[in-house]
Amino acid sequence: MNNKRPSLAQDLAYIAVFAALIIVLAFVSIPIGTAGVPIVLQNAAVVLAGLVLGGRRGGLAATLFVGLGLIGLPVLAGGRTTLAALAGPTVGYILGYIVSATVAGLIAYRAPRKNRIGQVAVFTLAAVMGLLLQYLCGALGLVFRADLSIAEASLAQLPFIIPDLAKFALMVAIAVGVHSAFPDLLRRRSPRTSSQDEVRRGVTGAEPSGVQAH
Repeated sequence: MNNKRPSLAQDLAYIAVFAALIIVLAFVSIPIGTAGVPIVLQNAAVVLAGLVLGGRRGGLAATLFVGLGLIGLPVLAGGRTTLAALAGPTVGYILGYIVSATVAGLIAYRAPRKNRIGQVAVFTLAAVMGLLLQYLCGALGLVFRADLSIAEASLAQLPFIIPDLAKFALMVAIAVGVHSAFPDLLRRRSPRTSSQDEVRRGVTGAEPSGVQAH
């Protein structure tokens, strides 16, 4: 069994790639309804980062995406920056991206590596929790910045539920496919084990010990 874990450089590369993916998917939109309200894939890409990378790296990918917008890069749909979004009623959704990626990733990395049905079930739960957190944070932002009641803010999100469920189902399918191709992504180790392995490698040149798969 291959016991190698991603290095720091690999982790940084994963984070950068998914931050870029989140930005790119901001510009992939599908207009729906008579008003042509655009449905974007960006919010689903945020949760995909968590499903594939886990809570820590997924959350960092979302944080990097938000940070790039804070320095003026057009990372949101319509070429907006996150700085502009944080100043308006959509502030909750931006903060919710970081929360949802982190929480979805923490849940997803409890999925069994070799049980496909169990993996799909856990990933689905993670995606649903991520979506609910985005809605919750978004609604709270509307309450505080747009002077809406929590009921009004929740109703404003109803037209997006079905499209979002479809998008998130697609993200679950993609995540399952990625983990099938790269099963080591679901392996975890504690910081203590990580440091012990680094010491062992430096002293003996031996490969790190295996960690029980989850």
